[in-house]
Amino acid sequence: MGLDYYKILGVDKGASDDDLKKAYRKLAMKWHPDKNPTNKKEAENKFKQISEAYEVLSDPQKRAVYDQYGEEGLKGQVPPPGAGGAGMPGGATFFSTSGGDGPTTFRFNPRNAEDIFAEFFGSSSPFGGMGGGGGGMGGMPGMRSGGIRFSPSMFGGGEDAFGSAFGGGDGHVHPGMFAGGGGRAVKAAPIERKLPCSLEELYKGTTKKMKISREIADASGKTIPVEEILTIDVKPGWKKGTKITFPEKGNEKPNTIASDLVFIIDEKPHPVYTRDGNDLVATQKIPLADALTGHTVHLTTLDGRSLTVPISSVIHPGYEEVVRGEGMPLPKEPSKKGNLRVKFDIKFPARLTPDQKSGVKRLLGQ
Repeated sequence: MGLDYYKILGVDKGASDDDLKKAYRKLAMKWHPDKNPTNKKEAENKFKQISEAYEVLSDPQKRAVYDQYGEEGLKGQVPPPGAGGAGMPGGATFFSTSGGDGPTTFRFNPRNAEDIFAEFFGSSSPFGGMGGGGGGMGGMPGMRSGGIRFSPSMFGGGEDAFGSAFGGGDGHVHPGMFAGGGGRAVKAAPIERKLPCSLEELYKGTTKKMKISREIADASGKTIPVEEILTIDVKPGWKKGTKITFPEKGNEKPNTIASDLVFIIDEKPHPVYTRDGNDLVATQKIPLADALTGHTVHLTTLDGRSLTVPISSVIHPGYEEVVRGEGMPLPKEPSKKGNLRVKFDIKFPARLTPDQKSGVKRLLGQ
């Protein structure tokens, strides 16, 4: 049995970011060791558990792993199915785990509890005032480059109110921001990687899971390797070039804010369809006789349906049959779809005999 993070914070499993922050602030102030000198050992233990619970539940990836596998899975005790990795610039290593072969090892090393407390309250021990009570604002304890910040903004979570007070224009206090005597750290350039998707995946939507290995700095500034699983929810209708950003998931270095990891949707070639905006285009080869006398198009849609399109009109060069609502889903309104456009490559005979020529003229009334 592992730790019950929800019970530790006194929240239910549907708790929002604001619920988690309120619970953490209340409990962290109550159980901070400096506020419990008579039962310091018990307070230290509860203080660490409260910080660990908040760190896990406030991060969507960690929370998802915890909800599925518990504390044991979160800390690397779920055996991996075996996967190979590919190195990336910037030091992160990715392993695809989207094949559905089972859980993949996820190693979570809890941050220093004082670092988390310092981010909320501006000091690891605010009870003694400036310069007292075990560390005041003067030295900014806990604001070393050891902590890593997982931004909730892309997942719809609220920003921490304390960020702007410390010069974090994006609402965050970043690891290493106060390193080097108070100078603001420079953020490393983003790491970009293509995420190939088939047209079927972009039509129906899919979930991709990527395991990354990277270096983070602990509370003492020492770098340690960690592995995490990133979940990418590809929405129906997403287009080539769509970017999905995971803030500050690169390697941590002194005086440097870790780089963002950016996945860029790429579209795999399809044997039947090409994409033109929200439309799908299919080109059919047909003989001249069918072009003149009628033709029926048979296609399999991207979601596996059989589609029959009868055409009674004369199919001339440049003719296009439009089937409304059989294109790609609109990214902002996936219930609506673009059109399917069927084009034709008419195969003309290389030559005709004199009898065939006269027959064609007679039939066509020439």
